[in-house]
Amino acid sequence: MSGPKSRLQQFTSHFLPSSHSDKASHIVNRHTLSPTFFLPRAAAIEPNAQAIHHITANNQVLRRSYIETADRARGLAYYLKKHGYKRVGILCPNTPAFLESIFGIAAGGAVNVAVNYRLKPEDIAYIFDHSDADVIIVDQEYLGLLDEFRKQKPHIPLIVDTDTDATEGELSGPFDEAVLEGLRFDIESGSHGWDGLEAQAADEDSLIALAYTSGTTARPKGVEYIHRGCYLAAMSNVIESGLNYLQDRCRYLWTLPMFHAMGWTFPWAITAVRGTHYCLRKIDYPLIWKLLKEENITHFNAAPTVNTLLCAAKEAEKLPTPVRVTVAASPPTPHLFEQMTNLNLQPVHVYGLTETYGPITKGYYLPEWDAIPTVERYKKMARQGHGFIGSLPVRVIKPEEPEGIIIDVQKDGKEIGEIVFLGNICCKGYYKDPEATNKLFAGGVLHSGDLAVWHPDGAIQILDRAKDIIISGGENISSVALESMLATHPDILEAGVVAVPDSHWGERPKAFITVQVGKQLKGEDVIEWAKHVSGISRFMVPREVEVVAELPKTSTGKIKKNVLREWVKGTDRKTV
Repeated sequence: MSGPKSRLQQFTSHFLPSSHSDKASHIVNRHTLSPTFFLPRAAAIEPNAQAIHHITANNQVLRRSYIETADRARGLAYYLKKHGYKRVGILCPNTPAFLESIFGIAAGGAVNVAVNYRLKPEDIAYIFDHSDADVIIVDQEYLGLLDEFRKQKPHIPLIVDTDTDATEGELSGPFDEAVLEGLRFDIESGSHGWDGLEAQAADEDSLIALAYTSGTTARPKGVEYIHRGCYLAAMSNVIESGLNYLQDRCRYLWTLPMFHAMGWTFPWAITAVRGTHYCLRKIDYPLIWKLLKEENITHFNAAPTVNTLLCAAKEAEKLPTPVRVTVAASPPTPHLFEQMTNLNLQPVHVYGLTETYGPITKGYYLPEWDAIPTVERYKKMARQGHGFIGSLPVRVIKPEEPEGIIIDVQKDGKEIGEIVFLGNICCKGYYKDPEATNKLFAGGVLHSGDLAVWHPDGAIQILDRAKDIIISGGENISSVALESMLATHPDILEAGVVAVPDSHWGERPKAFITVQVGKQLKGEDVIEWAKHVSGISRFMVPREVEVVAELPKTSTGKIKKNVLREWVKGTDRKTV
């Protein structure tokens, strides 16, 4: 029989914290959240389901099953573990190698740094240096973009992907060799397979990726993505974009760059529902229409400008079954939504930032809208809407309050404020930039810098970024709203509006427009139409409209307002 001291120790031990091993052995109702787990899960459930469809650089149709894709990602993961790489750059278009790398890098316990290949070489060099990349996966076509970086960091190895249909032999390349080396390493180490990798992160709050901003006005910032945030954002996208609403699996077309905010987390979301990834090396409108018609694509994501040009393509025709199109990157026009719907491209409007893993709000379609006039219905559809299911409700706050003071604007659809976010799918911060991180989260909310109104039904509607509001004679003019109005002209394809100085009114709007194929239009014709036909308020009518061949855009389809402002100053457009 134990003595009093022993019995007392046993009694008090029930009130003491258990050891890590004891605690771990009793926690059976939770696991760390990492979207990397979706790939081995998909391969286990449907190993022969088609994961990838791709037209390679050597113009061959490549198809891969989920078990093949998972094996290749596993091989890459073991290759990275063997060599001890921890920060892996990606400089590729939307290829199978990019998709496999997203899963393989995380499974190997490393962080991926996917970079926009449309950036200047010096910006690419800055990002890979700033992120501490110790190896870079690069598509053969974009090797030249690393010349500047290789001068600065000649010791950093490159893994070149040739993007062919071969995995071994003459047509394959270093990426395929790395995959095979990793698979051999797994066998030599005891054939642990996925159990020897980090499909489930040890710490769900650790980094999975650094997603860099475009850096149009300053150095690109490295937005810190964590495993948990990517998991919840991907799950939100499954729901909000209806990726699993079909009896058959979804067929998703990669028009959105995977490098942009990690493809809005859709590499993980599509894999979670065991959909087919239709990878595209570049935007090719005839090819997109061919795939839409022949492959029965069910979903794709694209900025308004991509959808505008898609609707204007000569191959455009109404599809027999609806395609759900997630539209984001810049505010769409109601006119565009009407055009898309007429082609059976059903728009799902979302809004977000790189700092929110991509989309974080959605314009939810309500059944009662079927009974309102068509024009009003599309206006409501084009709003930015409400917060995602994986987030807390979006808010609009007064912008003139002292830093850290958070006061909501009135929900009257009139008072203008700044959009802010809270909740699971806000980023961790900016890599190596505590000052910018503190500014981003001032007052305990994530600041967007976008101005909006808050409607009585709780939906938000973007008017502009603060720097893009035009103040003319005391009136605030939203460049977004004016662009939306100009786009209703039957011969205008796209419009971009910026402020120009005015001696009397302070500022006035100037519009740059592109014209529909086969149409001719003069700036003065548009001004007359705006004054007498359009219904645009007189104070908003641009005094100058310039017809251009093409509007400058970012890689995600946003109009570069900073470039348009340079055009206004007379900057040589060939050098901008």
